Amino acid sequence: MPSRHTLRQLKFIVPGGLICLYLGIHEEFWQIVGSVERSPAGWGRTAAISSLGLGITTIALFMYVLLTPWIQGVEPNYQSWRDSGLLSAVIPALTASIVVGWSLLAITLGHYSGLGYLKGIAGAGAVYALTFGLMGLIPAPRVRRR
Repeated sequence: MPSRHTLRQLKFIVPGGLICLYLGIHEEFWQIVGSVERSPAGWGRTAAISSLGLGITTIALFMYVLLTPWIQGVEPNYQSWRDSGLLSAVIPALTASIVVGWSLLAITLGHYSGLGYLKGIAGAGAVYALTFGLMGLIPAPRVRRR
């Protein structure tokens, strides 16, 4: 039987994955990235690659926050992140990369694919739900208290 935490993460993984499959987000996205025309589709390729870069940045920053206890040997106080030298810089950057990356992906899918804006927004949300659900399954390392 899976743990309660795993079951909670499945609330993000299953719908996100199913919506991505149903809408064909993967194919639509890579079709936009593969377009090399100098027309407006060229802007679509630039926007798609930028949204991919921001998505990778989001994952990297999330992993950094997750692995901070192991890297520094001290578990940060996530409740008062503004008082932490490390988290006070990383959390705003993480938030910005999530907001800008999701927005750019939604606009890119809505404008430069055949999905339209409503499905583009749903698809971008599904991609982020799936990604966060999968990242939520990664166990946080525990720091031994002295």
